[in-house]
Amino acid sequence: MSDYHPPTDLEEVVNSEVKEWHFHIYFHQRNADQHQAALDLRDAVLRLRRDGAFVAVPLFRVNTDPIGPHPIGSYEIWVPATSFSSVFSFLCMNRGSLSILVHPLTREARKDHELRNAWIGPPFPLDLSALPVKTEELPIQYPSLKLGYSAPEPEFTLDQRRRIGANLERILKGEKEAARAPMNQ
Repeated sequence: MSDYHPPTDLEEVVNSEVKEWHFHIYFHQRNADQHQAALDLRDAVLRLRRDGAFVAVPLFRVNTDPIGPHPIGSYEIWVPATSFSSVFSFLCMNRGSLSILVHPLTREARKDHELRNAWIGPPFPLDLSALPVKTEELPIQYPSLKLGYSAPEPEFTLDQRRRIGANLERILKGEKEAARAPMNQ
């Protein structure tokens, strides 16, 4: 039997929710076609951000050599949780042959890169030795946007979330394929 039991307390889960994410687009820096494909994808993200499709902020720098834990050419895109699904969807559908590391931004950078990550495309081994195990401060980026960890208030209160959850359960009672939530705490 597993010793791990995921939290189910609404307030605890909401308070620990990841509010900011990184997408690292990888390319073989000596492969001109891949390098260009990565730059084209970056430009598309920038145009779509400008046009209001989502909020995504590529770092100004494109790394043409390994840097930090990243073993090949790469660049970073910061995304607040409110745009995560839109950016993930766009990158899934338009990455071509590029690999993308996705990880949350928390106080535990090493865990974020090693255990809490996901890959779109084939994964690459990371050099985690330079990443801190834990920091005191949240890695807040772009606070002027007032998104992610810098957002002034949560999107929904706990009471609003409870009402939304109860309504979902009521609606899903009529869906025979939908699993039912346990009745006990």
